[in-house]
Amino acid sequence: MNNQVNQLKLADGQSMPQEGFGLYKITDQATITSSIKYAYDAGYRLFDTAQLYKNEAEVGTALKELGLPRQDLFITTKVSEPNQGFKQTIASVKDSLHKLKLDYVNLLLIHWPIERAFFDTWAAFEELKKQGLTRSIGVSNYQMIHLQYLATQAHEMPVVNQVELHPRLNQKPLIKFDRKHGIVTQACSPLGRGTILNNEVLKKIATAHHKSPAQVVLRWHLQNGVAFIPKSVHEARIKQNINIYDFTLSDQEMAAIDALHDFTRVSKEPALVYEYNLKY
Repeated sequence: MNNQVNQLKLADGQSMPQEGFGLYKITDQATITSSIKYAYDAGYRLFDTAQLYKNEAEVGTALKELGLPRQDLFITTKVSEPNQGFKQTIASVKDSLHKLKLDYVNLLLIHWPIERAFFDTWAAFEELKKQGLTRSIGVSNYQMIHLQYLATQAHEMPVVNQVELHPRLNQKPLIKFDRKHGIVTQACSPLGRGTILNNEVLKKIATAHHKSPAQVVLRWHLQNGVAFIPKSVHEARIKQNINIYDFTLSDQEMAAIDALHDFTRVSKEPALVYEYNLKY
């Protein structure tokens, strides 16, 4: 088992593994169970799901079947756009917990900012935390402007902001803003859904360290101090993605990866999701 995964201290006092395991697009029960087992055995403790992924029940079944100790696990789920709003959010989170077979999640995120229920959903999150149904509350796909707007009415601010973040969209200003305000930035799509792995700069750096381009990118995230959640269903890849603690990128290599930034998104534009009230 890999015991080297760093723990990040959240602003509310809870610790969160810096590297976690994403469960996006994995819906088959056997595959979910085997993937979580491979990941747990390799050293992952953070498992990230969402209402949108339509696999919370399968994740809950896998956790129960595998008999993993709850105190070792950091479970994240997210509230989808149709379930946002004060009453809808609370009802949907209770349904998520029922599917996950859990009394609480470690981290609850608003999946996307939407205008229709922007403040009501966050008020529900604050209430769910008070009720002990989640240990921490955060957001996903929030840009600086959404966080500034939220601060005008929130009683407490998000402790995590999960956003698309990879070398082609390095989010430097947002990471700086989050850090200044005590928010941990967490990278979803940390490998740009594979679109960056044939890049010659990454391949050259990977060769120098006897690592894969994916390992180089994950190490770049690690050294940038952000959290990140790679995903895979293949045992060898799952192990490879956590085998990044035995080498260090130089300042020049970090700068070369930073320079790959070209504003390319593999997911949706948060400002438009906010305006249309759905993931268009």
